[in-house]
Amino acid sequence: MKTKITGVGSYIPSGIAPNDQFENHSFYNEDGSRFGHENAVIIEKFEAITGISERRYIENDLTTSDIAYFAAKKAIEDSGIDKEELDYIIVAHNYGDVKHGDHQSDTVPSIGSRVKHLLKIKNPKCVAYDVLFGCPGWIQGMIQAHAFINSGIANKCLVIGAEALSRVVDQHDRDSMIYSDGAGATVVEKTDGGSGIISHNSATYALDEAHFIFFGESNNQELSDARRYIKMYGRKIYEFALNNVPEAMKTCLDEGNVDIKDLKKVFIHQANEKMDEAIIKRFYKLYGKTPPENIMPMSINKLGNSSVATIPTLFDLVKNGAMEVHELNKGDIVLFASVGAGMNINAILYKV
Repeated sequence: MKTKITGVGSYIPSGIAPNDQFENHSFYNEDGSRFGHENAVIIEKFEAITGISERRYIENDLTTSDIAYFAAKKAIEDSGIDKEELDYIIVAHNYGDVKHGDHQSDTVPSIGSRVKHLLKIKNPKCVAYDVLFGCPGWIQGMIQAHAFINSGIANKCLVIGAEALSRVVDQHDRDSMIYSDGAGATVVEKTDGGSGIISHNSATYALDEAHFIFFGESNNQELSDARRYIKMYGRKIYEFALNNVPEAMKTCLDEGNVDIKDLKKVFIHQANEKMDEAIIKRFYKLYGKTPPENIMPMSINKLGNSSVATIPTLFDLVKNGAMEVHELNKGDIVLFASVGAGMNINAILYKV
């Protein structure tokens, strides 16, 4: 028995924020001092490292649960299932619904319950809940759905990754340029065929690494509000990812008894272009090889880092032929991998 993706959908916001939008921002260091470069220089270096030239922001009247619903509706339509047959709705996010101009996150009821409400699902046996697992949340939701299906308590699950990071960024922090909004969803079903999840791997490193990503005050210490924003220690995360993600990917591949030459695509969380390129190189180096051309689709250049939404959105784009030079065919073996707050790492080996 395997868990197969039978429907995919994503929501890419219409609001485009190019890098030059940040030219009038006042950037500060963590200690409150003004950053010692002109914004044009900051933006140029930022794009060279992250690969981001623009990102997407949701409209003012939308929230995370709204865009999660949009992606979910598309995935259900793509799968062709009756939504009333869903056993679980699992929504990965990290910051709940933050309305435009508001300072408070709203997580009651859960985003999962809100999505079920918006989908107008009547069946009370369809259980809806949230997963807080940092950027690897969608993959972890997939692993949970797989466990439910393998245990026999579920046949069909809806797994969503949705985030509106534009609502929780500090405009005085250079890292604010990384983050974006978006949602991706998948319907997964029990299958006895050859397609589906082959193996998976997860880990949490919290002894020294728990607070590499956290909520903190604005870098502009002249502000008097008590609002908290997403913060991170970028260098520590970069080193952590390079030291741990390739090994997690290798473990997943080895446990699935798949030769690395048989991998068709590797879908890595779109966190930072240079970091993802370094991860894929180190992963292949573990096998004494170099990455094949076009093995790793990238969407970060135009979509930015939408946390839990990056991988399902990227998978949707490739599956539906929306990315040049990338395609998926029946029988292809792919690897999903992510790293994020916690610090959490996970991976899934999957046969299309």
